[in-house]
Amino acid sequence: MSKSFTLVQLRYFGAVARLENMTAAAAELNVTQSTLSSAIARLEEEFGASLFTRLSSKGLRLTPSGKRLLLGSQAFLEEADLLYQAVLDEGEALAGELVVGMYSPLAPFKAPVILQEFEAAHPNVKVSFHEGDQESLRQALLDGVCELALMYDQGVGTEFDRRVLERIPPRVLVPANHPRAANPHTPVSLRDFADEPLILLDAKHTREYYLDMFSQLGIRPSIRHVVSGYETVRSYVARGHGYSLLNQRLTNELTYAGGSVVPLDIIEDLPPIEMSLVRPVGAKPTRKSLAFEQVCIGLYGSVSGQSTSA
Repeated sequence: MSKSFTLVQLRYFGAVARLENMTAAAAELNVTQSTLSSAIARLEEEFGASLFTRLSSKGLRLTPSGKRLLLGSQAFLEEADLLYQAVLDEGEALAGELVVGMYSPLAPFKAPVILQEFEAAHPNVKVSFHEGDQESLRQALLDGVCELALMYDQGVGTEFDRRVLERIPPRVLVPANHPRAANPHTPVSLRDFADEPLILLDAKHTREYYLDMFSQLGIRPSIRHVVSGYETVRSYVARGHGYSLLNQRLTNELTYAGGSVVPLDIIEDLPPIEMSLVRPVGAKPTRKSLAFEQVCIGLYGSVSGQSTSA
C-alpha cells in the first residue's frame, strides 16, 4: 500500500527535530501544539515507526528512523519548493535555511569569509553555523542537525564522504620573545624542542595526532600543560608557558592574553591535517548545500577533485 503524507507534515517534523521541543516548534510555526502533535502522530502512523523518543525532562530526541527521515526529507522539501517556483515562473534562485557544521577552531578564520562570499552569491539563503569539536560534528551530521560540515579529517570514518579542500601542515608555535622567533621564516626541527615544555591541545583525536608526531621522531615530549581550548593554547604560549603544535595558518598573531605567538615551519616531513567538507554517505545533498560547497571550492580549491570516502 502506498504511503500518504504531506509536505506540511514533513515541515512540521523538521521543526520539531531541530528544536527538540513540541511547544517551541508550535510557537515558531504559529500552530497549536495539538495540531503539531497530530501531524507527527500521523507521520509515525504512515511510516510505521516512532520518530521521536519522548524524554520528560529533556524534550524530544530523534529515533534512528527519525534521523533517516530527517536526512532524506531535506532535499525532498527543497525540490518541492523548486516545483512551486517553476509553476509560478519565479526562476530558481536559492532560498531558505542552511545549517553547516563548523569545527570550532576553524570558525574565526573561515566562517566570516565563507559567509560573505555565499551571501553575495545567494542572498536569499540564511546560513547558520553549528560549531563544535570533531566528535560533536560527527554526531550532528548523523542526527541531521546539519547537512554538511567543514572540519578536519581526524576521526571521520567510512560513514562519511569528504571533499578535501586543504592539507595544512603542523607548525611549532612559540612566544614572540623565543630565540627561534627572531627568524620566523627559517624552518625548525621538532627535535630542537624536545627539552622545552609543551602545551598540548587536548581535543579528541587531535591529542593522538600530535603525540604520534613525536613518536615518529623518537622524541618523548616534556608536556607541561594539557589544554582543551585552541585559543587557550595560543595564550599559554604567548605568556611564555611553553611551545605548542598547531595546524592553523595564523593571520593574526595576537592572543586573548595580550601577548603574541609566532608560527614556525617544521623541517621534518610530518603528516598534515586535511580540512574537508563532510557529508553522511548516501545523503542526497540539497542545492543550497551544493552551492555552499562550490563557494568553498572557489575560496580554497579542492585537493581531491571529487568527494571520497574517508
